[in-house]
Amino acid sequence: MKKNILVPFDGSKNALEALQLAITLAKLLQEKVCVLNVQPSFHTAHTKMFFKEATIRDYQEQLFHETTAPAQKILQDAGIEYELKLRTGDAKEQICQEAATGSVEQTAGCATTGIRMIVMGSRGMNPVVGGVLGSVSYGVVNAALCPVTIVPFSCSE
Repeated sequence: MKKNILVPFDGSKNALEALQLAITLAKLLQEKVCVLNVQPSFHTAHTKMFFKEATIRDYQEQLFHETTAPAQKILQDAGIEYELKLRTGDAKEQICQEAATGSVEQTAGCATTGIRMIVMGSRGMNPVVGGVLGSVSYGVVNAALCPVTIVPFSCSE
């Protein structure tokens, strides 16, 4: 049986709203929330020429910690089990891969594998893409192998 709720998190207001919904669902289902932050790979000819791999990785981890700090505080205050994860690369691909692989746990002699569902905001931090759904959320809805709940953009602000 699949369990756990994956929340792609980029620090946007919509990601915070999605996290709040995921916390409510996790409490009802008694499951863990997996917060996933995807950082760009920065693997270009220019970055390889000027920066060591370790420097790039340290920078990605710094961005990860800065971005997920508010989520970690909210999750700690909610008192639920959670996990923070960092992946690098294309956001849509990494979210779908994380949902497909998830984590394997042994519970009462049977393996529980993967992610039950993805809860994510309708739009993230990328100001370039227009429309109701952002390019990442649109891509995840079309490619994910599990249910995806999209938390719509809040017009009340």
